[in-house]
Amino acid sequence: MLGALNAKMRRSLSHLACKSSLYRWSLGVSLAAAAPREFIFVPRELWDGDAEKGRWLVHGGVFSFKGDQLELHNADWHPKDVSHTWLCHLHGFDWLNDLRALGGDQGRLAARAMIQSWMDAHQNWERLSWRPDILGRRIANWMAAYDFFGDSASDAFQEEFFESLLKQVRHLSRSLPGPLFGVGFLSAIKGLAYAGLTLEGRERDLECALNLLEKEMRADDKGQFHADGGHISRNADDLQEALRILVDLRGALKQGGYPALESIQRRLEQSLPALRFFRHGDKKFALFQAVQEGDEKPVQQLFQMSGVRARAVNSLPQSGYERISAGKSLLIMDCGSPPPRPYDAGAHSAPLAFEFSHGRERIFVNCGTHPTEVDWQDALRGAPAHNTLTIDDCDPCRFDKDGRIVHKPGRIHAERQSQGDMTEIEACHDGYVPLNGILHRRRVMLDQKGFALKGEEILTCPGGIARPHRILARFHIHPRVLVSLVQDGMQALLRLKSGPGFRFLVEGAALSLENSVYLGTGTRPLKTKQLVLRALMEEDSHDIGWQLAKE
Repeated sequence: MLGALNAKMRRSLSHLACKSSLYRWSLGVSLAAAAPREFIFVPRELWDGDAEKGRWLVHGGVFSFKGDQLELHNADWHPKDVSHTWLCHLHGFDWLNDLRALGGDQGRLAARAMIQSWMDAHQNWERLSWRPDILGRRIANWMAAYDFFGDSASDAFQEEFFESLLKQVRHLSRSLPGPLFGVGFLSAIKGLAYAGLTLEGRERDLECALNLLEKEMRADDKGQFHADGGHISRNADDLQEALRILVDLRGALKQGGYPALESIQRRLEQSLPALRFFRHGDKKFALFQAVQEGDEKPVQQLFQMSGVRARAVNSLPQSGYERISAGKSLLIMDCGSPPPRPYDAGAHSAPLAFEFSHGRERIFVNCGTHPTEVDWQDALRGAPAHNTLTIDDCDPCRFDKDGRIVHKPGRIHAERQSQGDMTEIEACHDGYVPLNGILHRRRVMLDQKGFALKGEEILTCPGGIARPHRILARFHIHPRVLVSLVQDGMQALLRLKSGPGFRFLVEGAALSLENSVYLGTGTRPLKTKQLVLRALMEEDSHDIGWQLAKE
């Protein structure tokens, strides 16, 4: 608590200093003489933009972000009633690449006009738009697109552009490392490294950026990667974005004639298999820790650009995930505790949750998240939005008003083994022990053909049960799967779009079919169903068995 107050006080004092006239003067001192008039080289843009998104931006003022859209007019850089996520996207200028993909004078003049508008509105420091992580993204995006929008611009535009850029680089250089963490810190490092590579006289910025990068790539308590290659946030989107930044930095260093950093290559080789781990048969991500399915094309491009031949691994023990692939079937299970602070903002509570797919079709899915709306994000963070078990309608994790996790399982233990033609994962968590003394152990088994998925929910109360407890296990179903109860409600039939059918059977609990939602893609929640298992635990132990078998 005291540490958080001290950090808040330091941020407030820092903001006051940045707003002062003295600081504004220091950013602009000798600017006309010091500002370059060209880049040593323009960093190559490695990633494909979307021409259709660029067209919407030019003709309708419509920005696009992860399936969401925001319509803005009159160059309003601080629109009201817009989420923080949208503001970061606007000021980060990632959308410049869509204008580049559109190409021609339409895209070029629109990009130039919008950069001019931003410079006119942000001549001095401002809390959000000059925040180091956003600043690093904007600097890198401006540099990578300069040959598109800037080479043919007027002398007046180029002069103002380089003066604004140098002011931003100066502030970024003074701000790092600061309190940044995670992918935002990597974005700031990338912006500073680009400045050191491409601007005359900024070599110290490159040295500083590479020193910071070395620390962040480490797989220890000072870095942001696990030894198994996963990201400390346990989030596949974060891992993907971090690896894209590393590929960009590797390419820029090569362009600038610098020797390749072996540490970047090692990190790519260690982490790209972890990224493959999270993909279902449709080549899109499983929905764990605030991740949506995403688009398979950028991920595939990342694998190609990395030059690393990476096969998916079956276990991420430090990240806390296990995976069983058999025949056409795939199971991915969360066997880890939510990430540590400060990476827990937005993290989901889903101990022992799993997803299951057959071929390119998903069957059991978590509910997902929303790319921009906080209310939906909060609603889908808890255990009920995942394929796991709850006791007395309580969550094994609790969140504070800032979205941080204040209580989570102290220990989650997982083991995997093969028995005959079955591969088994057994995991246990103690998140409910402080609430009711009950341990939850889940055992899942998949046969080698991928035809039979068996599970067992084992509940024990070592200290002795004091009162009956309501047990509820959820199995959310993908919207494209048809489901109905049969055998007087004792079983369920699931039919995939491609034709195959599965039968779901239960022992030790009552089965019901209830409504659910799916936010695995875009912004519109899709109506779907969930199979719900209900039981009353009246003794010190209780077992629930279930099975999904291909017909």
